Amino acid sequence: MKKEAAASGWCRRCRRWHSLDHGDSLVQARRLIECLRQMGTLAGDGAMDARLATDYLFAADGGKMFGVLVAADSQGREVTLQAFSGQYNGLFAVPGWSPPLFPAEEYQRLAAEADVRIKSLEAQITSLTASDSRRASLAEERRALSRALMPRLHGLYQLQNMRGETASIFDAWARPGGIPTGAGDCCAPKLLCQAARQGLTPLGICEFFFGDGGQGIEARRHLGIYAACAAKCQPLLGFLLCGLDAAKARP
Repeated sequence: MKKEAAASGWCRRCRRWHSLDHGDSLVQARRLIECLRQMGTLAGDGAMDARLATDYLFAADGGKMFGVLVAADSQGREVTLQAFSGQYNGLFAVPGWSPPLFPAEEYQRLAAEADVRIKSLEAQITSLTASDSRRASLAEERRALSRALMPRLHGLYQLQNMRGETASIFDAWARPGGIPTGAGDCCAPKLLCQAARQGLTPLGICEFFFGDGGQGIEARRHLGIYAACAAKCQPLLGFLLCGLDAAKARP
């Protein structure tokens, strides 16, 4: 049986399935795990920034996915990139870690504007009784605002692949239906976009879970190694990996 790829996806552009294995990234993943264990922080220089401490990852259901990508630069030298999924303690960007696929300040501005309006509507709804006719219209307005927010936020995402092509998340998405919340925020898309922007050729990728994964059948286990998720990553990874075979073949 063929071993499952660490990251894979269907590309709408070339109508092919692209994939990337672990390669030597497992070694670098173990090194990162030891660093997180010993230093207890994401700060590479050991700086005492409470927001970057790893303690909160071990609160109930507080764990997070981390990723490592091993790549080669134009001179054939090995480069290692690292990423965390989503935000870290409210931070989108942390020095030494792969950045998000969108301008963080603009993302936060749009989210904050919508949040103010949504909270205002919630306060108005709470002040009314169930029999008030205006209550239903306010509730529908709140739902409409929430539905409209995510497409606006997704409009800020910009992806780049191994061919040097750029695309919006809407153009890169290779699955019918809407784009779920959190798509593009996982480790693999962050790592592959950073590699493409820096002109690096990915050689291997690994994602692992660090911290408390909660309970239940779908709970992640501490230090477990996982392939890029099918729901939020695979529909983007085909575009992001497109051109990798040609890049590896270049002398």
